[in-house]
Amino acid sequence: MIEPSVLKGFRDSLPEEEIPKKRIIRILEDVFSSYGFVPIDTPVLEYTEVLLGKGGGETDKQIFRFQDNGGRDVAMRFDLTVPFARFLAMHHDKLGIPFKRYHINKVWRGENPQKGRYREFIQCDFDIVGADNAESDYEILSMMHRSFSALGIDGYTFHLSHRALFSAFLEHIGIEDKAVEILRTVDKMRKIGTDEVRKLLDGITGDPAKTEGILSFITSGEGRSFTETLDAIEALSGGESEHSKRMRTIYSLLENTGIASSFVFDPSITRGLDYYTGIVYETFLDKLPSLGSVCSGGRYNDLASLYTKEKLPGVGSSIGLDRLMAGLMELGSPLLTDSSAADVLIIHSAEDTEKAIIAGEKLRKSGIRTDIYLVPEAKMKRIYSYAEERHIPYSLQIKDGKYILKNLSTREEFSFDEPEKIREAIIG
Repeated sequence: MIEPSVLKGFRDSLPEEEIPKKRIIRILEDVFSSYGFVPIDTPVLEYTEVLLGKGGGETDKQIFRFQDNGGRDVAMRFDLTVPFARFLAMHHDKLGIPFKRYHINKVWRGENPQKGRYREFIQCDFDIVGADNAESDYEILSMMHRSFSALGIDGYTFHLSHRALFSAFLEHIGIEDKAVEILRTVDKMRKIGTDEVRKLLDGITGDPAKTEGILSFITSGEGRSFTETLDAIEALSGGESEHSKRMRTIYSLLENTGIASSFVFDPSITRGLDYYTGIVYETFLDKLPSLGSVCSGGRYNDLASLYTKEKLPGVGSSIGLDRLMAGLMELGSPLLTDSSAADVLIIHSAEDTEKAIIAGEKLRKSGIRTDIYLVPEAKMKRIYSYAEERHIPYSLQIKDGKYILKNLSTREEFSFDEPEKIREAIIG
């Protein structure tokens, strides 16, 4: 016999995990749809040259890459953004521009597995393509806020920054030619700490004074308000610019819609991927800062240009669903406590099979999730074990023309003449 096993960094998902996950996805899809976003999908496998076009850095090392049966160099998608750029290049003439999409699916990265981080995981992406203005930047931020609010999460903060402002700062101090290395190093700040980042920056800049200047820049938001930080960043990067003006407009929109308190300006946020060109952001659960970002993204105005001459500026964000669920589990979110497969389990004898099926149809029409136990000759102990394993709170038996509803937790029983009357007892 073959020994059943799962690769490191991969895992099976049992119903008690999958049910809450699907619930969260439905909530997110409802939020995305409320903004007029539409779903798409792309293949798991792409030509490697497509995926490596603008990944850069650590991502290139983590990609699952191999030759297929036809000898083609292929790879599994490491995120949903790069395939989306290829998708746009091929289909933009069939899409309404600006195009608003969401995509919830699996991606793969060959990184070291750790808490809340796996080699196979789900991303929930939402993007706007074809609009390069503060309004589209704001709409993505608004959707992020609405999504976390809809999930009932208590305490979350969105950390915003701007890649172009950082680039302007590096140009201002004369080291713009080392921008990519510096950005990737600063992106490691939360993982390795200030001292280690300082050592790495010294190796890149070769000038301790410039290293300290960079560290001053990325910590300039500590103890300051959003606008105070922006003022400081402007001064360090050479004065007011179109980029700082846009950040002020975005913040004004956040204030005027009453959600600004959830957003901070954090210049240490750079995002490690090369394709970001404007605003960037990461999201942290206030009570679990060590978990890392659970929702990240930014503006990528040049990504699609790798695949088409059509100008398709974009901005978007991605929720790391598995990491978010790990955080919600630790926080005791009610979204994860209900993993019931149904509201009620109908138990019946062989002669009452037809009545059970008819009752099940009536209950489902009234909005009650109804499971029918399909082996009528089974012993009651086995049936109740089935209900317990599937976290079903009620059983319903048909006896002498009556419908006997039992609360499987309290053992309390209720008798009904018609199954339609059961809804009120279950839902209240």
